[in-house]
Amino acid sequence: MASGIRDKVAIVGMGCTRFGERWDADAADLIVEAFQEAVEDAGIGPDEIQAAWLGTCFEEVHLGKSAIPLAQALKLPGIPVTRVENFCATGTEAFRGACYAVASGACDIALALGVEKLKDTGYGGLPGFDTAMGTLNRFILPAFTAPGGFALMATRYFAEHGISPEEGKMALARISAKSHRAGAMNPKAHLRAEITPEQVIQAPIVAWPLGLFDCCGVSDGAAAAIVTTPEIARSLRPDPVRVKALQIAATSGEELYTTGWDGTHLPTTARAAARAYEEAGVRSPRAEIGVLEVHDCFSITELITYEDLGISPRGRAIRDVNEGLFELEGAIPCQPDGGLKCFGHPIGASGIRMIYEVYKQLQHKAGPRQVKDPKLGLTHNLGGIPLFSVCSIGIFGL
Repeated sequence: MASGIRDKVAIVGMGCTRFGERWDADAADLIVEAFQEAVEDAGIGPDEIQAAWLGTCFEEVHLGKSAIPLAQALKLPGIPVTRVENFCATGTEAFRGACYAVASGACDIALALGVEKLKDTGYGGLPGFDTAMGTLNRFILPAFTAPGGFALMATRYFAEHGISPEEGKMALARISAKSHRAGAMNPKAHLRAEITPEQVIQAPIVAWPLGLFDCCGVSDGAAAAIVTTPEIARSLRPDPVRVKALQIAATSGEELYTTGWDGTHLPTTARAAARAYEEAGVRSPRAEIGVLEVHDCFSITELITYEDLGISPRGRAIRDVNEGLFELEGAIPCQPDGGLKCFGHPIGASGIRMIYEVYKQLQHKAGPRQVKDPKLGLTHNLGGIPLFSVCSIGIFGL
């Protein structure tokens, strides 16, 4: 494999809005809010940004199809701006564009910013979702829903690994309760109430076995990252965070059109993770990764991701959940900021929001949520549905 961008790019500043029902702000307001924190964190002026990437998915309702609104909101000085989208992996895709520009030498300082105003677009009925997957795939999957698709993964996973419905539901409930405990300590999270596993189990069912508290919420939000070369970064701050790997994998087609996929894992995650570990030089992810931010759109997604990332052996993630491996005080804390479960999922912002938390954790600036001395952090940003997905993996370190 090519050497990639390992240690060729460093994050020098990041910003993240408060996520939630932001009726008080439009998309431009959220863009400015995230950007202001990022430039203040980086200690640079807006005129030092040389290129920018905007990640947004359904925000065409307000922003349109270009990145021009980003340039207008931030009054960027005539620099190149690009809008990207890649389903729910849109935020990391914007970040990847900025990183590759710096790594290639095309620019010295670049901005990635993701934003979404889901509450204003009426998200919940998934506006535009009927056409987002393309006409052909909508014929193949005419009545598909995201909760229904991931619920099928859960039941298949339970059956394949001999897990009783009661045991499986309790493990999923512990995952959600864990995230809510962390989210309650995070002033930027949307949902900040602790819940018990029993409350998760007793909540109304959305698509069995997934109940209300197994599903992430609907939120508005924005997040931003400023990246540069390691040399420039060191001149600006003592603790820049280096990008060790960025990899992406998309559905190959076999998952959709053959019976070679057993429905208990996400091949795109496994493929992207394998390449990311090679790029970063990670040989034992369970031993080397110190903090995780994964795409917990549903509690089952988080459970299966533990295995797809090579953290837990196949079929044994429930054991690790029950033993507290992923708790805030565990060996590999997952979702120390509350995850999508507590932030919701403003699609363009989520991937960069995950990086924001890993960035703060590696700098030991996460306050009461600080995990114990992490050396490497990993983000996992999944777009699409189980058998039609794209996955981005990022690995970061000081």
